[in-house]
Amino acid sequence: MNVLVVNCGSSSIKLDLLDPATGVRVKKASVERVGSEGCSFAIDGGDAQALAGADHLAALKAVLPALLGELRVDCVGHRVVHGGERFNAPVRIDDEVEAAIEALVPLAPLHNPGNLSGIRAARAVLPDVPHVAVFDTAFHATLPTRAKTYALPVELATKHGIRRYGFHGPSHQYVANRAAEALGEDIRDLRIITCHLGNGASVTAVEYGRSVETSMGLTPLEGLVMGTRAGDVDAGALLTLMREEGLDADALDKLLNKESGLAGLSGVGNDLRDIEARAAEGDERCRLAIQVFCHRLRKYIGAYAAVLGGVDVIVFTAGIGENSATIRHRVLQRLDFLGARLDEDKNRSARVSQASPTAVISEDHSRTRLMVVATDEAQAIAAESAKLAAAADKVDGGTRIPIAISARHVHLNRQTVALLFGEGAELTPYKPLSQPGQFACEQKVNIIGPKGRIDGLRVLGPVRSQNQVEIARTDEFKLGVDAPVRDSGDTAQSAPITLEGPAGTVQLTEGLICARRHIHMHPDDAARFGVADKDVVEVAVDTDGRDLIFGDVLVRVSPKYALEMHLDTDEANAAEITPDVEGVLAPTHGSVRLLRKRTEFVHG
Repeated sequence: MNVLVVNCGSSSIKLDLLDPATGVRVKKASVERVGSEGCSFAIDGGDAQALAGADHLAALKAVLPALLGELRVDCVGHRVVHGGERFNAPVRIDDEVEAAIEALVPLAPLHNPGNLSGIRAARAVLPDVPHVAVFDTAFHATLPTRAKTYALPVELATKHGIRRYGFHGPSHQYVANRAAEALGEDIRDLRIITCHLGNGASVTAVEYGRSVETSMGLTPLEGLVMGTRAGDVDAGALLTLMREEGLDADALDKLLNKESGLAGLSGVGNDLRDIEARAAEGDERCRLAIQVFCHRLRKYIGAYAAVLGGVDVIVFTAGIGENSATIRHRVLQRLDFLGARLDEDKNRSARVSQASPTAVISEDHSRTRLMVVATDEAQAIAAESAKLAAAADKVDGGTRIPIAISARHVHLNRQTVALLFGEGAELTPYKPLSQPGQFACEQKVNIIGPKGRIDGLRVLGPVRSQNQVEIARTDEFKLGVDAPVRDSGDTAQSAPITLEGPAGTVQLTEGLICARRHIHMHPDDAARFGVADKDVVEVAVDTDGRDLIFGDVLVRVSPKYALEMHLDTDEANAAEITPDVEGVLAPTHGSVRLLRKRTEFVHG
């Protein structure tokens, strides 16, 4: 399969035609200075060819025939920086999706307009192949509420969609998986901090394969010191500059995005190689730029280790992370308390490439492994695009999977049943559930959090060995709690909650979770689909013709289970899945295409 990846900025275009499985490039091209008289393109690193004054459409019309020739293109993957609230997974592009991306331009005014121009131009030049948008923000859709919420009035933030989204998602996800593979470990067992250090820079805490914290926020401006971006700045300092310098919003935008960061600190530009050379010659501003850059990143690593409750792997990637041994050395100083011990010889000699993508730079006895991993955002985008394009073509055959929308509910142990409903009380079946032997009960309870309460949660039977309360993410705000996303049954160190029944109340010290999306399977189903218990698959969804992917879907296999996929109410609403949906599990890689037919609310 050949996937063309289009990475379209405001004034440049990168094109890679590659095999999504291996990352091997068939051909590549780049266009510089789009829209100016100096616009030019080069193929496979060859001589530049003039495209004076070409905009994105004109440039792609000129470059694509020269790049592709007689080569086949099966799919086009587009990098889109901001997906907003709507897009938390890759999506097949149609006119509606294109319009939705345009509506997100105010959230990423430096990036989404260029991305959108590339989409429109490529769709015009290649109208007969599927086009897929892969969003920088999608990997960070798993951020918990505490991590994505700014301390602003909730009504105002909700009105304008102001929250933390995070960026560089394809890179962070790609290098975290590559690091786990290189170490021979399951990413679901690792706490990883990934440091994407280039002209744009961000750091992410990856807990068991999921992004739980990241340094960029509403826009790519927050967080680390970058090439020309300031990163974290006291908002009061910005107000002072606006008042004292007479800056309007556009001038402040230019200052923070194009005149700050390493360029503003050093005074010699944003290329770290030049700054390091000048620092070695005694330039104090360049030395300060390096010190501030490294201090900021070290501070984030320490904070993220606290967020994760420890760290198993720290990964450096992108232009600076992969190539500057000096920066890695400075950043990793004084992290011995995390068990992170740098081997200076390994660090200086570390070289990574697409052919040899990983290098371990920690000492052999270091408790925290330190690694350099070559990122490949184009391959990550190609792989996501190929999966969605292939899944969307597999709509016939296979076994249909009922899609159940799981409302909030409660599981109780014997002791808690007695405390809530009276000594000797037994759970009374109200109606059977789709999973064999399980039933909704006549009994209901109220749950009480620090901020509010939710009444009338259905108890599910039979009695379990441990208490568990499952809620939706939006319920957290009402209750004033922070419920972790967990596999059902994994309640250790989860959130506390108070249960109220007709005979008394019970204060649980743990047990409140948001359930991870999952598919129940009988072993016969698992054998037919070629998956095993605890595998993680991706689910391609088509609702009213709009394709997108649910990632991170856990497969649970047991002789007690009937085939069924569970989504919580929030996710079903966000994906516009209505109570008339079934799924078709394609025979490869567990891709599911949902067909409009049947869904039931399984709890409540």
